[in-house]
Amino acid sequence: MALREENADPATPSIQPPNSAWSPFRHETFAVIWTATVISNIGGWMYSAASGWLMTSLNPSPLIVSMVQVATSLPYCLFALPAGALADIVDRRKLLIFGEVVTIVFSSALAALVLLHRVTPLNLLLLTFLIEAGSAVVAPAWQAVVPQLVPKSDLAAAVSANSAGINVSRAVGPALSGAVIGAYGIAAPFWINAVSTLAVVGALVWWRQSSSGNRPLPPERFFNAIRAGLRYARYNGPLSATLIRATAFFVFASAYWALLPLVARRQIAGGPEIYGVLLGAIGAGAVGGAFALPRLKAALNPDWLVAVGTFGTATAMALFGLAHEVFLGLAASLIAGVSWITVLSSLNISAQVALPEWVRGRGLSMFVTVLSAGLTIGSAIWGQVATIAGLPLAHFIAAGGALIAIPLTWRWKLQTGADLDLTPSMKWPAPITTHEIEHDRGPVLVTTEYDIDPAQREAFLKAIAELARERRRDGAYDWGIFEDPANDGRFVETFLVDSWLEHLRQHERVTKADSALQIAVDRFQMKGAPKVTHLIAADLVPDIAKGPSKTVVPTTRK
Repeated sequence: MALREENADPATPSIQPPNSAWSPFRHETFAVIWTATVISNIGGWMYSAASGWLMTSLNPSPLIVSMVQVATSLPYCLFALPAGALADIVDRRKLLIFGEVVTIVFSSALAALVLLHRVTPLNLLLLTFLIEAGSAVVAPAWQAVVPQLVPKSDLAAAVSANSAGINVSRAVGPALSGAVIGAYGIAAPFWINAVSTLAVVGALVWWRQSSSGNRPLPPERFFNAIRAGLRYARYNGPLSATLIRATAFFVFASAYWALLPLVARRQIAGGPEIYGVLLGAIGAGAVGGAFALPRLKAALNPDWLVAVGTFGTATAMALFGLAHEVFLGLAASLIAGVSWITVLSSLNISAQVALPEWVRGRGLSMFVTVLSAGLTIGSAIWGQVATIAGLPLAHFIAAGGALIAIPLTWRWKLQTGADLDLTPSMKWPAPITTHEIEHDRGPVLVTTEYDIDPAQREAFLKAIAELARERRRDGAYDWGIFEDPANDGRFVETFLVDSWLEHLRQHERVTKADSALQIAVDRFQMKGAPKVTHLIAADLVPDIAKGPSKTVVPTTRK
């Protein structure tokens, strides 16, 4: 989840080290919503633990039990990207309220089925899927509001506080679930989950967003927003690197999440209380890891933090494979929790700082998608491996795969945001036109003519190749660079954009980091400034013989 401060600066070029881990709590809205979400998350972890344990009673097959984790994470694979687009084009507060209400409705339905003893493996999986679908709809919005809810000086502390809150819930919820099941029956955690979500809805209704001002351009259309987000991710190197590292970790780390109910029931021969204690120990380890993270970050860069966390996860999975006593299971859980928060926090911050505000929801939705896809696919794989080879061997294979992934993915580096200024540049002047252009006219062809020293040809082409990625990130669907064979040193850069409105959006999307790329290219210009021309497709009167055709005519120059 994410929290807000009334006068927060939404621009977040980098995440600065906070003065104090408690600094976000100086802001009333943050403190209120953080508390509400911790209450809701405790209920969520109580329900999650109860679901896994209930399935071991309904059908103890490792594959079927692992399907609970699949049903939990699959909705994020399916809905996170559309939800990210919504988070960027609609009111995020209203979207959050809608998603939480959906969660309450389906949580209540599942609680009623359990209470009436009408639950089956199929409807347990189906309603788990629907409950998590409601959460998936709001997951990118929760993450995307972080920079607008606290000042940027408190952003890193806010991210850590949110992670700590989740893991406090993870530590408390499962242990409470086991105790509540023993005292009041298996249905009680499901009802607590439904009721606890009301705390978040109440906090969101109380929260009043400050106005972000009038936007000069209309909101993006839904499917265009999804396409723009995918294109941005494809050409954003830092985000792509983060997603690759995340995939390599979550596919293997999913093993212990999917198989833990069976470790508690079969290997340790415990009841729901033991399962709750093991889950709680993971949460406790994560909370401890969150407090240790500032010192770890001071000593290690993000790449080494992820490597250390992955090694710890592999160690934990090996211990889970060997665990036949509670103490060894607890040791594995504590190590798993510390390792999980170390990796997850590093990956999350790397994704956050790689994204400008206009595409933050969509970019983070891709991170959520990769996380959930890794858990979904991995859970199904490790459930099947455990069915065929047994629980211990499944854990050992997953641990070995996690270790092998460290060197295989080392070339993709994570970000700290120190060298990325993603605040809007607003340096592109508005295009000059002789008449008003309809927003849906297009495609638009933009050309830039350069005259450079022929001796600088290779250096120029290298520099403009970097600029090409920026053009594509911000909206161009095609790009090219051409040189004049009759005039050495004369180059023409071209790129195509879907519509005039999409090109106007490009002017708003250019960041200060992007402007630095443009300046680096412009330095090769020998005299004056490069000449920029805009051309837009024009419909011609159809010729009876030739049929309709199109051409392009210049509409503006600068």
